[in-house]
Amino acid sequence: MMRLHSAGIPYVAWTALLAVGSFVFGYPWLAAVFLALALGFAAFFRHPERHSHSPDEVVVAPADGRVLEVGECPEWVASKGLAQSLAIFMSPANVHVNRAPVTGTVVEAFWRKGKKWPAFRPKASELNEHAFVLLETPYGPVAYRQIAGALARRVVCEVTPGMHLDRGQPVGIIKFSSRVELYLPPQARILVRVGDRTRAGETPVASFGEGPTP
Repeated sequence: MMRLHSAGIPYVAWTALLAVGSFVFGYPWLAAVFLALALGFAAFFRHPERHSHSPDEVVVAPADGRVLEVGECPEWVASKGLAQSLAIFMSPANVHVNRAPVTGTVVEAFWRKGKKWPAFRPKASELNEHAFVLLETPYGPVAYRQIAGALARRVVCEVTPGMHLDRGQPVGIIKFSSRVELYLPPQARILVRVGDRTRAGETPVASFGEGPTP
């Protein structure tokens, strides 16, 4: 049986109820439309089990999708001891549950209202609605940012400062197409390139390789 993220239950429940109501009141064509919507929402909000067998020093993808950019951090992120970034674009067909890229403690988490530029556009990174999370890990600081896209209506961040996260743990969802950016310290070695496909909580995207910092 398909498991759903809790954020999707209202969407599936209401469209399924409307499908039943339309059929009962003699509108089978409308019932078919609502049933298709319910199935679409169920597919979008699917929440599969994910596990990684990579060594502890490996950073896993925080999102399903395609690597859109690999480069430097924005200046305001670099001020937190981070130097490298990679962006993952999620299409509506991808699983949209986001996961912790590495084990650590949340030291900063905030949400900012913003615009709705397409998530694959560079300006989406700075102008769109987003949630930012900074983790303290044995390997140094690691951060990620959930960024809404043109179709996304809400970024759901399920973590707060002080929380301990295990690598691969679900940390939120972005409703409809969107983008997640991962920020890493200079000593991390990025393992993916632009165009690579990722699976949240499983795909190795970077490694610290030499063990924890003293």
